[in-house]
Amino acid sequence: MGCDRNCGLIAGAVIGAVLAVLGGILMPVGDMLIEKTIKKEVVLEEGTIAFKNWVKTGTEVYRQFWIFDVQNPEEVRVNSSKIKVKQRGPYTYRVRYLAKENITQDPETHTVSFSQPNSAIFEPSLSVGTENDTFTILNLAVAAAAHLYPSTLIQGLLNSYIKKSKSSMFQRRTVKELLWGYTDPFLKLVPYPIATTVGVFYPYNNTADGVYKVFTGKDNISKVAIIDTYKGKKNLSYWPSYCDMVNGTDAASFPPFVEKTRVLQFFSADICRSIYAVFGAEINLKGIPVYRFIVPSMAFASPLQNPDNHCFCTENVISKNCTLYGVLDISKCKEGKPVYISLPHFLHGSPELAIPIEGLNSNEEEHRTYLDVEPITGFTLRFAKRLQVNMLVKPSKKIEALNGLKHNYIVPILWLNETGTIGDEKAEMFRNQVTGKINLLGLVEMILLCVGVVMFVAFMISYCACRSKGVN
Repeated sequence: MGCDRNCGLIAGAVIGAVLAVLGGILMPVGDMLIEKTIKKEVVLEEGTIAFKNWVKTGTEVYRQFWIFDVQNPEEVRVNSSKIKVKQRGPYTYRVRYLAKENITQDPETHTVSFSQPNSAIFEPSLSVGTENDTFTILNLAVAAAAHLYPSTLIQGLLNSYIKKSKSSMFQRRTVKELLWGYTDPFLKLVPYPIATTVGVFYPYNNTADGVYKVFTGKDNISKVAIIDTYKGKKNLSYWPSYCDMVNGTDAASFPPFVEKTRVLQFFSADICRSIYAVFGAEINLKGIPVYRFIVPSMAFASPLQNPDNHCFCTENVISKNCTLYGVLDISKCKEGKPVYISLPHFLHGSPELAIPIEGLNSNEEEHRTYLDVEPITGFTLRFAKRLQVNMLVKPSKKIEALNGLKHNYIVPILWLNETGTIGDEKAEMFRNQVTGKINLLGLVEMILLCVGVVMFVAFMISYCACRSKGVN
């Protein structure tokens, strides 16, 4: 009877050991299966999960705009006073809802080229007013004139057209006109073949961003979605080659198995350059663990603070010998127009940027840019891209609308928040197809390991106790 009992205990211990070993074996095997599946599904080719979501995103993407309404236009024009602004918004548009076009696979180079059509639909329910709401804003054409044509002779000539059109330093425009374009009365009088339509994002609708060429990841998964070349409508050639102006992905996805130590590089056509994000926090998004990567302040630092930014300083006057930080001069890819990009309310910018402007209040939580990336697949499941569009205004003795100014202004026009979050249906599908299976496999591994260890220890203790009683 004692032998039978001892044999049973030994058998139980053996079973426990087997279960523990099985659990231990399943761990690396399970990890290999997960890695193999992920590497297959994130490749940008027909039939994969990544390709299906890449061609046409299932995430609803919105652009919210806040307009800086100028409260004291005459004081500024006559006395060069501080510009008092009030933020008005949001005015919301749905964007990026069209599928990618001209998709061409190149199996030899393992790349795929495409263009992204642009279109915007106004969303009244997500806006504070209508597209016809009117604001006092900087006169884009008049402000640019002194910068584009420094010759006093030409400025004197332009001044006659500005006066004849009754244009001034500031103007009243609707949201729709400011964003998407209007015929400028001053430019319309200029007897030369120049573009007369002006708008912060003109042209946008019925245009396309690209052509992009990205790696599919078929031959090397670490290169998936990374941009090979970019041929956009903007002229990006003014950046020196060592700036790596087109570097990283388009931020919709990154190579899989993202670690917290990785620096995520991505290209943004809006700012005509590549930028990067660093790990900030772990977050649970609709039941999916994600890593939040944040664009740090050092990305907008001066070359003095961050030597990597030395090639983005292209002049010495406005930049104060490249010591000004928090703004990026993108005039060379805006046909010479003095456009400067910054974070909203000059977040992380030099204090002197905000001195001539009254009514700004930067806030890290509200104005920073971030990406929520699922670390196993590298898919971006939520993002918020925040940018402010500013324009440089210089004094001009020959242009009466600007001759009252005593110094340069970098005037904020508007700021935008482009956001997208994985929908509930897509999140459920993602949990079922990716995180759910991974969690289930991990749970099975841990249960087998734990149960095996507990059984082995328990049976061995019982066996030793029985042997001890038998000896006594």
